[in-house]
Amino acid sequence: MTKHLIDISDLTLKEIRQILLLAKKIKNNPLKFKNLLENKYLGMIFSEQSARTRLSFDIGMKKLGGNTIEINQEAIGLGSRESDSDIMNTLSQYIDCLVIRNINHKKIKLLAGINALPIINGLTDYSHPCQILSDTFTIEENIGEIQNKTICWIGDINNVLRSLVEASKILGFCLKIASPEQILKKHKSFIRNISSKRINFFDDPVKAASKGDCIMTDVWVSMGDKKSNNKKKLFKNFQVNDKLMDYAKSKAIFMHCLPANRGQEVTDSVIDGKKSVVWNQTLNRMYVQQSILQYLINT
Repeated sequence: MTKHLIDISDLTLKEIRQILLLAKKIKNNPLKFKNLLENKYLGMIFSEQSARTRLSFDIGMKKLGGNTIEINQEAIGLGSRESDSDIMNTLSQYIDCLVIRNINHKKIKLLAGINALPIINGLTDYSHPCQILSDTFTIEENIGEIQNKTICWIGDINNVLRSLVEASKILGFCLKIASPEQILKKHKSFIRNISSKRINFFDDPVKAASKGDCIMTDVWVSMGDKKSNNKKKLFKNFQVNDKLMDYAKSKAIFMHCLPANRGQEVTDSVIDGKKSVVWNQTLNRMYVQQSILQYLINT
């Protein structure tokens, strides 16, 4: 059976632990794994801008002895020149895995459903599983096992948060989410469908950040969101600054998946401060994605 990583919920607790353990081993001794994916090829289709996801997959694959090729969606005629099934089956004759950044989540699920080759969600409008797997790795590296920790999300209900919610249900950490009342009302069906006592929503960022082990945020205007000016007004009191960080535990860490709009969702003093682990977070994307590639290609 062909394995894919489209959402965190595709994985069991055992599989997540397997991925995180191998990532740790690779980070601790990268030379030992330099031939892990020798003669394997990763295709990459990025229809949206990408820095960390693109580079971490590209460099990560090559450091395992594999090869990468960036595929232009229009050049191969994906979705236009021939059927999706024929394109996927063609790609499967040449490459071993495909990572796609596509704003249309339904499309990437459809392509995975063809089961021609392993497909990784490199971010869609709905979820960002690779980010949250590597964020979990970073949290555990800095403050210990994530189970029963309190993770505080300050910001929009977006793709990264949806993956974080799925991770909370599987890994057993508490999740406190702060977003403006208007945003919570907009996503009331999503909130209603979350059947977990560990996940709570607030319209007050102070209540969400209180006694947190990790404070996380993201840009206020998410991918594909056109109402930027209105969103900025709604979120003006949801900035992660030194005052807000003081409500978290004394050893709390700050995380941001990047890119960041400094001076909006986070101040320079926080993102560049002693509690920030954003660059460690960035580096760890590579190790976890190397492990994901091994999991999908070789197991």
